[in-house]
Amino acid sequence: MLEDARKIIEKTIADVMPERAVRNSLNELQLDGNIYIVAVGKAAWVMAQTASGFLGEKLKKGLIVTKYGHSRGPLEKFQTIEAGHPTPDENSVLGARTMIEFLKGRKKEDIVLFLLSGGGSSLLELPMDGLELEDIQQVTKQLLFCGADITEINIIRKKLSAVKGGKLSGILKGQRAYAIILSDIISERNDMIASGLTYPDTSTAEDVKRILEKYKLTPDAKVRKILEYSHPFVDVCVENHVVGSVTELCRAAAEHALELGYAPHIVTTSMDCEAKDAGRWVASMAEHTYPRPFAVIAGGETVVKVTGGGLGGRNQEIALSAALELKGKKNVLLFSLGSDGTDGPTDAAGGVVDGQTAVQLEKLGIDIQEVLMDNDSYHALKKVGSLIVTGATGTNVNDVTVLLCR
Repeated sequence: MLEDARKIIEKTIADVMPERAVRNSLNELQLDGNIYIVAVGKAAWVMAQTASGFLGEKLKKGLIVTKYGHSRGPLEKFQTIEAGHPTPDENSVLGARTMIEFLKGRKKEDIVLFLLSGGGSSLLELPMDGLELEDIQQVTKQLLFCGADITEINIIRKKLSAVKGGKLSGILKGQRAYAIILSDIISERNDMIASGLTYPDTSTAEDVKRILEKYKLTPDAKVRKILEYSHPFVDVCVENHVVGSVTELCRAAAEHALELGYAPHIVTTSMDCEAKDAGRWVASMAEHTYPRPFAVIAGGETVVKVTGGGLGGRNQEIALSAALELKGKKNVLLFSLGSDGTDGPTDAAGGVVDGQTAVQLEKLGIDIQEVLMDNDSYHALKKVGSLIVTGATGTNVNDVTVLLCR
């Protein structure tokens, strides 16, 4: 079953790589002038390489801003900047300032093509006047640790940024601009991908207030002042084309499970609860009356409420909590991974467990409940060889959890 899981993972990631989607979108666009590319996100390098090959001499120059370790080397005509994720750093600001200068240097007849993917919210940052990078870093960490979902996090990020939430349009000054966007958002809120760099921002100060109150967040005075007086920003002139999704990720996993003889059942493509709860829920379906062999597939982006000082990510917490539910069961296996190849602040994409994982950990004197309370799933899974390590994949269409039962 472990070999089956490896095959499903490898083939599923291959199916959701952005090359085909980027080429199909470029075929539909009227790109008849000099083209300048800004690629931002975890999948930026692969998207830029694909566009470069498609456009040929039409492409004059480009900029890539991606996560550390997600560049695959120099790319002709492109400048590449690697920056921080999930919290912005100095290179995130460098990326934003470089992008602004890049766009200001364009002529009116030039075409700007944005290639955007998840992670852009952190990788590209320029604080609003009156704020420092440290202010945004602090708020970002609070939002990540409290269990806020990605939509709530990005509503706040937009308000504190001088380039997100459509503000970038002020730099374009009416130029022809298109965006091809690889979705990592599980809702219909496409304006939340990379914090809506090329979308209008319709969120209000009331939306911000609701989020702050919900999670009992208390930003300092200068941050709160900007949030309280924030308003929608709707004057945006970019034509957006969204490609790729968690639905495609789940369909690919289902297809490859079927190839191996498992009857696939996609139970959700919008799983957004706490990771520990998601792990228990999916694992509990091992007792379902589906005829065996079967596979349960769930996609989405769960959240982790940080209560400890350990190391891990949402997919590792899903796997570890599932291990308790599967303890002692035979012919069952569950894996959960992020399609981008990085789960939280770790080098793992996720975790894989079966009916013996919890037993093995107990023999090592490891209490799974205590580990989960300390958010230290990475070290626990590593001790029993249960981490999934893929490296940066070059795509980013959310997470998938798969339960295999024979």
